[in-house]
Amino acid sequence: MKYLLWLLVLFAAAVAVTTAAHNSAYVLLVYPPYRIDMSLTLFVCLILLLLLAGYSMIRLAMMAVTLPTYARRFREQRDHAKSQALLNDALNAYFEGRYAAAERAAVHAMALGDTTSLHPILAASSAHELREFDKRDQYLAMAEGRDAGDATMRLMATTKFMLDQRDPQAALAALEKLRASGVKSHLGALSLELKAQQQAGHWDEVLDIVKELEKRAAIDVTVAAQLRQQAYLESLRAQQSAGDVAACLKKIPAEFRRRGKVAAAAARALIQYGDGVLAQQILADSLNAQWDSELVALYGDCRTGDAVAQIEQAEKWLNQHRQDAGLLLALGKLCTQQKLWGKAQNYLDASVSVSPSHAAYTALGQLAERLGKSEETYRYYQQAMELKK
Repeated sequence: MKYLLWLLVLFAAAVAVTTAAHNSAYVLLVYPPYRIDMSLTLFVCLILLLLLAGYSMIRLAMMAVTLPTYARRFREQRDHAKSQALLNDALNAYFEGRYAAAERAAVHAMALGDTTSLHPILAASSAHELREFDKRDQYLAMAEGRDAGDATMRLMATTKFMLDQRDPQAALAALEKLRASGVKSHLGALSLELKAQQQAGHWDEVLDIVKELEKRAAIDVTVAAQLRQQAYLESLRAQQSAGDVAACLKKIPAEFRRRGKVAAAAARALIQYGDGVLAQQILADSLNAQWDSELVALYGDCRTGDAVAQIEQAEKWLNQHRQDAGLLLALGKLCTQQKLWGKAQNYLDASVSVSPSHAAYTALGQLAERLGKSEETYRYYQQAMELKK
C-alpha cells in the first residue's frame, strides 16, 4: 500500500511539472515607473521560495529564543545520567564491601546537584561501616527536609546505625519519629524495633513484637519460641523479690514454665529470695515433664521445711535415673540438711563416681567439715577448686 501511494505521488508530480511547462499564462506586476512581466510558473515558484525562507527565519528565531532552555535541559539530563552511573558504582562498591569507594561515588553524585536522599544516605552508610561517625552524621543531616519517602529511608538508616552502636534509646527515638510521620510499622521497622527492645531490656515489648510478627507470618516458629524464652528468662532474672518472681511466673505460659532453662532461672531466683517451696514446685513440674540432670541438681538447694518429703520424691526419681549425677548430688544435699550423714556421704560419693563436679566435691567438703574431718575437708575442697579451674 505504501509503494502504491508513492507511485501516485510521482505520477501527480509528473503531471504538475508537465502542466506547468506548457502553461502559457503570465503575471504582470506594475509599480510605476517599473513594470515586471513573468510567467505564472516562475511566480508560483518565487512565492513558494519566499514562504520557505520566511518559515526558516521564524524557526531560527524560535530556536534562538529556546536555546538556553534546551541547553539547561541538556545539562540536567547529562548530569542525571552521570548521577545514575555514579549511583550504580556506589551501590556496587557498597555491596562488594568497598565502602571508601562507595562513599566517594555518592559524594561525587551529590556534587553534581542530585537532590534525592539516596546518595547522602548511601554515603552515611559507607562512613558508618568505616566507623567515621562524624562524617556519617553530616551526611544524614544532608538528607533532612526531603519528602516522606526520603524521611523514612533516613530514619530507618539512623535506627540501624544506633543499633550497631548499642544505643537502643536513640534507635527507639528514631522509630518513634517514623511512626509520628504517619508511616505504619512495616516488617523492616518491626524487625529493627525488636532488636532495639532487646538491647534496651524491654521484654514485655519484645513479646508484643514477636506476637505481631507471627500474625504477619514474618518469623519462623522456632525463632519466635527462642525469643519468647529469652524474654521470659531475662524477665525472671530482673525481679527483685520472691513475690515479683511469683508474679512474673503467672504471666509465663505453662509450656515455657516447664522448660529447663526457664525453670532453672525461676528456681535460682526463688532460692535466692528464700521461697524454696515455690522453687521446689517449679522444679518438680519441669522434671516430671522432661528430665534434666542439671536442673535436678538445684532440687537439693530448695529449703522447704520438709526435706523428708523432698527426699522421698527424689528417691522415686532415682528408681528411674540411677546413674544421674545431678540427682545423686541433690539427694546428698537433702540428706545433709536432715543430718543423715551416712546416706549423704553415700549419695555424694556416688555422684562423684558417676561424674566428678565442683558442686559435688564442695558438698562433700561441707559434709566433712560438719563432721569435723579436717583432712578430708581440705582434700575435697582442693578437688573442687581443681575442677573449677
